Amino acid sequence: MTMSSSNGITTSAVVGTVFAGFASFLIITNMSRMLGRAKTSYYYGKKSIQLRTRDGRETSLADLCKSILPPCQLNPFLFNGHLQTIWSILKSKSSPIYYKRWLFEQQDPAYPGTFAVDFVVKPYEPKDTILPRTTNYTKNEFDNIGSDDSKPMLVCLHGLSGGSYELYLRSVLAPLVTEEGGWEACVINSRGCAKSKITTPILFNARSTWDLRQTVKWLRETFPNRPLYGVGFSLGANILTNYLGEEGANCQFKAAVALSNPWSLDVSNAGLQSTWFKRNIYSRAMGTNLKKLYGYHKDVVLKNSAIDDQEVKNVRFLHEFDRAIQCPTWGYPTEQAYYRDASSTDSVLAIRIPFLAISAQDDPIVCDFAIPRQEFLQTPYGVLCTTSLGGHLGWFKPAGGRWMADATNAFFQKMAREVDQEHYSKNHPLPEGEIVMAKREPLRPWFDPMRRKMHAEA
Repeated sequence: MTMSSSNGITTSAVVGTVFAGFASFLIITNMSRMLGRAKTSYYYGKKSIQLRTRDGRETSLADLCKSILPPCQLNPFLFNGHLQTIWSILKSKSSPIYYKRWLFEQQDPAYPGTFAVDFVVKPYEPKDTILPRTTNYTKNEFDNIGSDDSKPMLVCLHGLSGGSYELYLRSVLAPLVTEEGGWEACVINSRGCAKSKITTPILFNARSTWDLRQTVKWLRETFPNRPLYGVGFSLGANILTNYLGEEGANCQFKAAVALSNPWSLDVSNAGLQSTWFKRNIYSRAMGTNLKKLYGYHKDVVLKNSAIDDQEVKNVRFLHEFDRAIQCPTWGYPTEQAYYRDASSTDSVLAIRIPFLAISAQDDPIVCDFAIPRQEFLQTPYGVLCTTSLGGHLGWFKPAGGRWMADATNAFFQKMAREVDQEHYSKNHPLPEGEIVMAKREPLRPWFDPMRRKMHAEA
């Protein structure tokens, strides 16, 4: 027997209609996936900052981003985050970018050591290469590197244990550094990465902003007329976001982009350990890469007596490496304490330049729950774009290339070529909380997004 409502519609009919609608939704959703059509969603504050173009028109940062980012049409054969991510590893075609390297000595006594910066240069016949198409500057070459030109310059931060050679990074750089693109660029290699040597036991970590800070200061002095921009990939995106928050209104970048940022590292770590596949494919691979990196620099790292060589040898997964290396290096009691302290979610609220973040919801390395949608709703300076497909630093298109490169380059070219940066820098308002702090009003609570727990003393 079936129950009937007052208008003559039976319960079974209602259930059947709901089921049919849900089935249609699943079919449409799966068809979209199979066709590579990714849904894009945007998150930004109600009072998104106003930008003025050089022809006198005004637009909000949010409207600008939504108008220039292309539709996200991806390769239909790479129809989920795992395939997009794994293809990023397997794909072998490389963008022919040439670098010359210089080793900088960190000036901050709290973080001593050297770090390598690779500068994009015109093609040359490489000799004595460090990496493919990468050699060292001679002292004479580097002493004469300065310029008073006004070309826009991009500062890049790669992902975990990577370097300037990474294909995802080159895909973003390639169209910018051509003669038509008109940009200059450099890549800051995390300490010990990309075949760079370390001179102290200090490796990189997820909030190691000090080498970036010194590089930006040096660039500002060496190229006084170049507008500077920043882009970070994965862990590099987390470091960049933290740096932008630390610098606040004093930031020297005109705009920045974060791609596949892990954001809340404790949440993303929990996601990596939530399934056998993620734990044994992704976390194990990252742990193995970091253990290899440790092996290259073992003699120097072990000058820190707090590090146990046997414990590092037993590392299998990413979080175990962080427990064995990051905790004793930086004084964290557990890797979870390190993750909470180094996360960049709160840093979003302290950024005071135009900031675009792009994340994929099916990223198998960055948990979707870690993406800080609510934080972007509370800041006028940032726009978060999420895509339903894309994986981790994937976003491969049907005919080759990566959508993230198209989106990133569209944003940077718009900001560099059409937005009046001087008008923006002189006229953007302080948020209410900063006005309160400037007035030093007593007994009014306020939130400091950059209050960190780790303190380094010289």
